[in-house]
Amino acid sequence: MKVANKVHEFLIRVPSPMYLGIAILIFAASNSITRKIVEIGQNHAINGINPISLCNVLFVGNICALGLMTLIFYKDWAPNTLKALTRKDWISLTITGILSGAIAPALIFTALGQTNITNIVLIGRIEPILTLVLGVWLLGSRVDFWASAGALISLAGVIVTAFLGSSGQMMTVAGFQIGTGEIFVAIAAIIGSIATVVGKLQLQSIPLGIFTIYRNILGTVIFFILANLLYGPNHFAEVLSPFLWQWMIVYAAIIVVTGQLCWLAGLKNATSTELNLASLLNPIAAIIMAYLILGETPTLAQYLGGSLLFVGVILGLVGNLYQAKINRELVKPSPRDAMEMAIGFRGV
Repeated sequence: MKVANKVHEFLIRVPSPMYLGIAILIFAASNSITRKIVEIGQNHAINGINPISLCNVLFVGNICALGLMTLIFYKDWAPNTLKALTRKDWISLTITGILSGAIAPALIFTALGQTNITNIVLIGRIEPILTLVLGVWLLGSRVDFWASAGALISLAGVIVTAFLGSSGQMMTVAGFQIGTGEIFVAIAAIIGSIATVVGKLQLQSIPLGIFTIYRNILGTVIFFILANLLYGPNHFAEVLSPFLWQWMIVYAAIIVVTGQLCWLAGLKNATSTELNLASLLNPIAAIIMAYLILGETPTLAQYLGGSLLFVGVILGLVGNLYQAKINRELVKPSPRDAMEMAIGFRGV
């Protein structure tokens, strides 16, 4: 007991920025780790089939995440709480679950097999830009000059990356050549931004545990059905492979458990400026992780797009610091916003 108490006291004394930093590094590495695990599975094929396919990683990874979420949020599923939800609440949950829990992750995982991590990271930055636009349009949110300028420059970086740095299969869009992987990432980003706004508009009265667990369950079921319809029942032939589950336990322990717990621990005392800075630094950390884990060297187009993105990040940071000075009393995010940011960081 004494040892446990000392460990607990030590964890409490750890500064919030340190927890956030660890979470950012883990979430930034998530896509690269996924790609690396899939490559390991290719070298250990069973009957010519990769047991750690991208679909298996998403399916089994969601099951592991569901186990964690159930342990954390089971109290939210009390009968009285469930009875308080209206039909509109369940419809909103279903829409959000299908969009952000099934379709968007499936597109990202498909893109992982067709383009490199750096492209996915850079083009994925269209999501917060679209969320900002939709927030102004639908929610009446106010946006200052710095945030607007940063969003526009970041969008320019996304466009440069998409049209000059495409890889894999190509498609023609408005006379330009762009890879299908990049298109899938862009569609996933659009879906993610819509799901975020829908969550803010219609899910205010729904407990966080119900929101996350229902989305996870629905997304996993919908993805399993779609994968079977598109690829056939044999697509999950090795889903029960011990080799797959061994790696998924490690994956869940690092990405899901450690990452999200560090993020949630950091949220307790973090200021809004620290959280915004974490959001801005995440894509840069993801690009660095892709280089360290996979050896991906950025192309000229990615350097150009990344440079514009970095300028946008700096402008956004300046805006955050300026806003922090105006609002001397910083307001922490709601639990739902915090979890949305955590899930967004995790990416897979």
